[in-house]
Amino acid sequence: MSESKPPTPTPADTYKGWLFKWTNYIKGYQRRWFVLSNGLLSYYRTQAEMGHTCRGTINLATANIAVEDSCNFVISNGGAQTYHLKASSEIERQRWITALELAKAKAINMQAESDESGDDCPAVPPTSGQGGGFRNSEIQSTLRTLNSKVEDLATCNDLIVKHGSALQRSLSELEGIHVGADMAEKTRQVTERATLFRITSNAMINACRDFLSLAQTHSKRWQKALQTEREQRVRLEETLEQLAKQHNHLERAFRGATVLPPSFSNPALAIKGGVSGKGDASDEDDDNEFFDAMEDPAEFITVPADPKYHRRSGSNVSGLSSETGTDDQSFDELSLASNPESPQPLELEPVRQRRTRIPDKPNYYLNLWSIMKNCIGKELSKIPMPVNFNEPLSMLQRLSEDLEYYELLDKAAKCQSSLEQLCYVAAFTVSSYSTTVHRTGKPFNPLLGETFELDRLRDCGYRSLCEQVSHHPPAAAHHAISEKGWALRQEITLASKFRGKYLSIMPLGSIQCLFDKSKNHYSWKKVTTTVHNIIVGKLWIDQSGEIDVVNHRTGDRCHLKFAPYSYFSRDVPRKVTGVVTDKDGKAHYVLSGTWDEKMEFSRVMQSSKGENGTEGKQRTVYQTLKAKEIWRKNPLPEGAENMYYFSSLALTLNEPEEGVAPTDSRRRPDQRLMEEGRWDEANAEKQRLEEKQRTARREREREAVKSASSPEEGTHPDNYQALWFEKTDDPVSGETLHIYKGGYWEAKEKGSWDMCPSIF
Repeated sequence: MSESKPPTPTPADTYKGWLFKWTNYIKGYQRRWFVLSNGLLSYYRTQAEMGHTCRGTINLATANIAVEDSCNFVISNGGAQTYHLKASSEIERQRWITALELAKAKAINMQAESDESGDDCPAVPPTSGQGGGFRNSEIQSTLRTLNSKVEDLATCNDLIVKHGSALQRSLSELEGIHVGADMAEKTRQVTERATLFRITSNAMINACRDFLSLAQTHSKRWQKALQTEREQRVRLEETLEQLAKQHNHLERAFRGATVLPPSFSNPALAIKGGVSGKGDASDEDDDNEFFDAMEDPAEFITVPADPKYHRRSGSNVSGLSSETGTDDQSFDELSLASNPESPQPLELEPVRQRRTRIPDKPNYYLNLWSIMKNCIGKELSKIPMPVNFNEPLSMLQRLSEDLEYYELLDKAAKCQSSLEQLCYVAAFTVSSYSTTVHRTGKPFNPLLGETFELDRLRDCGYRSLCEQVSHHPPAAAHHAISEKGWALRQEITLASKFRGKYLSIMPLGSIQCLFDKSKNHYSWKKVTTTVHNIIVGKLWIDQSGEIDVVNHRTGDRCHLKFAPYSYFSRDVPRKVTGVVTDKDGKAHYVLSGTWDEKMEFSRVMQSSKGENGTEGKQRTVYQTLKAKEIWRKNPLPEGAENMYYFSSLALTLNEPEEGVAPTDSRRRPDQRLMEEGRWDEANAEKQRLEEKQRTARREREREAVKSASSPEEGTHPDNYQALWFEKTDDPVSGETLHIYKGGYWEAKEKGSWDMCPSIF
């Protein structure tokens, strides 16, 4: 009785301590740290795990608590969860039982209250203004808290009656026995029950103290709130009286005056105290509106900038630019409109009407055994995968989909500031992933030498060309050029790893964007794509990793972070954050948003080092202006769920066109048959094309062996010579990639495709 005891549990406290939990027959009972809070019992291996790793949680509202012996007890949640626990002593066990019973009663009351809250809400009288609603909500919350305290007192009272009766029975039995062997046992029981009665009484006293303190505190607050409401009512009455007098005066002035002075041209402005006639109050409020970006606890946070920056941004832009160290003329798109070299209106030409639908995806049953039984004894690379897993587009066409939001590069080409241009390039980088959120179908693997052209010169001002330049490993080269003064080129090689439940697809290679006017040269790489639930469940796609968009001419950099999806994260799913910095590492813009919906950017006015984050890293705090939307995803066409979730651009990629090369993906027969819903014929045609490609590869191998004796003519069978691209070392980025060497569009204009191989 004299040894130190842990604190007595109370209904409002979080109860913590060590218990032994049964794990299995090999390890038996293991020591675990248990935490009882808000009706939930959670456990951890150590106290240090409380901040990040919870090993299990059970809800006491639906749990059954049973005592087995002097130290053991069981908590079961309807059979789904069962904890066999053991305390270090009988008194310690009873402390936990008391705390668990109190927490269970409170959890049941809270659950019943939440179920009835929907019926109680309409009974609350409406209040005017945001402050009134807040106070009403605060009063309701306080009343619920006080009601919970009263219920805790009732629970403690029931426990005191229970343990008091047990103590009375033990005292009566003690009086009726004779001194002997039974005396020690009865004395021990009386001592134990007296200790339990003391614990319960202390809990009752603490609950009463909490109730009294809470009632006194809120009573004083309500008195102050009532007095404040009375004072505000008096002030409002005085203000209304003054406004009525001013309104009467303005009516008289309007009837008698022939020409109104500028200050009275808008009565609303005169009432508000003579605001200048150059702009109304709503515009001024919009200029002074602050932006609070979403928090990223791992790297940085943003806070609203000081109001002085907002005032200066509207009146002295040049002074602000000199202070922030940039040559930006404006943050919004007005800087684009002020570009002296804006394109002149073009002559109107008839634009081709492209299709808006494709045949609906058929609902064919897929028998996995019919596939696997044909794969026994075959090499993995030679297993024919049916088109059931595909979508009717090739990988070359998927690469061309990156240009869906080409307007971002058009705007970037007009930017006067390289840092603002970098924001648009970064947004274009993120936008290329927006089409993948529902696209779980696998694109067709292009055949070696296969091409795809996307000529949108008349309606969009750009044209692009893709070619499959390697088969082992598969690699595709892409080149796009625009009349607006930019060019895009990339070479992508895909590497994949199957990890049981999910498939990771890692694009290798780089993407480069060049602007004619500024001579800026940007490069970046793609992030990892993960396809989840490969074996069981509904397929879903996530993008995760980091991207560095680098301007090789100025040294500017944008660091983008794609946060992986987590069930336990408080952040929005598919979150993307980024910071644009100059060559000295000074931040100028912050980007935030999601890769499947929209992106926003805001100018950084000031940065400083903040407090340490959850992992001990010091986070940077950026003071930013109001964010502006830089990109938003286009809505999917109607019925997209029946058309492989294709976007409006994707629906047109496989549309037949005259004059394209014979190696174009539109001419691929298996892909065309799949789009038309003839999947059995598509599977047969797909196997024929794959076998034809293997035959062509074996032929190249034989030719390579014959020419091996001539060093100047010897080639590796995989060293395929691309038709429209050539492998070149880029002197700016230092990378080696296939770059468009020209000739395709000239050949198309002449209709001369004699140099194209027969691959279909």
